[in-house]
Amino acid sequence: MCDITSIGSRKNLSYLALITDAYSKKGLLGINAPYSLNASGSLEALDIALKNKQEPLIHHFNREPQYYANDYHNFLNDSNILPSTTEQYDPYKNAIAESINGMLKQEFNIDKYHTELKTKADLVKSVIKTYNQIRPHLSNYMLTSNQIHAQSKLKTKKVVI
Repeated sequence: MCDITSIGSRKNLSYLALITDAYSKKGLLGINAPYSLNASGSLEALDIALKNKQEPLIHHFNREPQYYANDYHNFLNDSNILPSTTEQYDPYKNAIAESINGMLKQEFNIDKYHTELKTKADLVKSVIKTYNQIRPHLSNYMLTSNQIHAQSKLKTKKVVI
């Protein structure tokens, strides 16, 4: 799953492109250039995520324009990744990615740091490392994202309707 969010103030605005594994909740990231919502930051995040890829992959995104760029879809096709999108723009349809955005902004106050982009990128990488290695998730049986991601057998949950 992927999403892009703004971080910083109007005077010091940057964008953060995040790729998240929907199963393990593991966050993988890339930073886009300041004042830019073009596809390059999202492609950078996707490229980082693909270094750990396990096939087959489905890449889910919302209806933001950078995910419809020709370069983005060519990259997906060249990497044998099946695209998936929400039917309408609704943050609740991309809840896993949105929850990481919220965690970065509300728990770690990433918006409050008025620093240059490189420093902000290093800070976000540190937060994501903490998120992946230390923070357990209820939906992951109270294991961390890294612990779930490292398992060779997927755990399934029984859904009661």
